[in-house]
Amino acid sequence: MSEAAIPSQLRGGRDPGPVMHAATSRTHDLALPIRTDRGFLVAVLSGGLDATRAAVVREQLLRMLRPGTSRLVLDLSLVSHVDAGGLAVLVGTERRARLLGGSLRLAAATPAVGMAVRAAGLDRLLEIFPTVQSAVSRPARA
Repeated sequence: MSEAAIPSQLRGGRDPGPVMHAATSRTHDLALPIRTDRGFLVAVLSGGLDATRAAVVREQLLRMLRPGTSRLVLDLSLVSHVDAGGLAVLVGTERRARLLGGSLRLAAATPAVGMAVRAAGLDRLLEIFPTVQSAVSRPARA
């Protein structure tokens, strides 16, 4: 057996495999900065909201929503693009928030994200605000 085929920890060295895996999965494990503002959880998304990250984003957003903390504002100012998988995450998050007696508000969407939301007709379902400040300040729609 060649030395390259022997795991490095058996050769007395450190195995780089887990380090690479951790770094790779770290790119998909979003660190969502979250704060509370006027009774809303405000989460800042960044990068692409697409099928490659949809499951991780969905899990993190749904984990935030609980009875009593179900009013969520997503700051989309750092989101570069969104695809059908990302739009599905937004719809699912809105549905969960509503079932818990809360709401989902989108704020500060980039032009590309705003265009995708409107093209999908989701602007009729989702509340969209020009800024985070306006999203947390405006009363709930009837």
